[in-house]
Amino acid sequence: MFKNFTFENPEFFWLLLLLPLLVGWYIWRRNQQQAELKIGDAQGFVKSKDVVAALHPVLTLLKLVAIVFLVIALARPRTVQETTEVKTNKGIDIAMAIDISGSMLAKDLKPNRLEALKEVAADFVSGRVTDRIGLVIYAGEAYTKTPVTSDKKIILGALNSLKFTQDIEGGTAIGMGLGTAVNRLKDSKAKSKVIILLTDGTNNAGFIDPLIAAELAEEYGIKVYTIGVGTNGTALSPVAIYPNGKLRYANVPVEIDEKLLKEIASKTGGKYFRASNNNKLKKIYEEIDKLEKTDIEELKFTSYDEKYRIFAIMAFICIALSYLLKQTVFKSFI
Repeated sequence: MFKNFTFENPEFFWLLLLLPLLVGWYIWRRNQQQAELKIGDAQGFVKSKDVVAALHPVLTLLKLVAIVFLVIALARPRTVQETTEVKTNKGIDIAMAIDISGSMLAKDLKPNRLEALKEVAADFVSGRVTDRIGLVIYAGEAYTKTPVTSDKKIILGALNSLKFTQDIEGGTAIGMGLGTAVNRLKDSKAKSKVIILLTDGTNNAGFIDPLIAAELAEEYGIKVYTIGVGTNGTALSPVAIYPNGKLRYANVPVEIDEKLLKEIASKTGGKYFRASNNNKLKKIYEEIDKLEKTDIEELKFTSYDEKYRIFAIMAFICIALSYLLKQTVFKSFI
């Protein structure tokens, strides 16, 4: 009965401790009122059952029940209903620029750099519930895989489909990838615009200078976080393709232009990260997730429905019924 109830003044329940005292007092008073008749022979009396007399304690029971209801009413029972309204200010628009050149198949991250990135990036996207995200991919050239959108299913589907392909010109055009991402965000009205640029090499293709692209990002108020992916030293990387289409692997020195990536991040107010293994890559995306938070205002509305009235009415009914029975059925009792 009281499952969804709260009580504003629960201290009144202490009054219920008086009930055993009242019951004891009633029993003692009833015994005191019993008259004794001393006779020599009781054979002339016929033993009979007086139903009305047996029910006389009902009057006291009704009064005790009335007290219980009054105590509950004084404790102010009520139901509480909470509604929550989430108000999101203008969120963050994020463009992920991902290097999909052949070197992203290197096996220093497991199972390789590209697959490790896809898993971590998917978790990142799923956690950005209120933000819009776009996807730019690049190798020797760059293009928009998906425009900036709030539909996370589209982004996750695009991420899952990423793979190395010879259809894109070989090389690593960091400037092209960054410039394309800037173009995706330059007209955005979001309160914050962010590019996450990931590569595992140096800028060796394309016709856009990465620092020129960084200046454009700075001009449009776009912050760039740069990530260099690859272990320190050498990594088992694809170096050729067999006639049957399979890749030939060999240990190749890992060369990441960290100086360039740091300069791009610094110029735009971002930060540079180095992901030398799967765990570090995951932690990098977690840190970026913490650094770029959308302001969410949660408004809670609480409504109370007072329930004391029903208990007060039930107490009144018990008292009234007790009085009515005393004046009618039990009128002959002292």
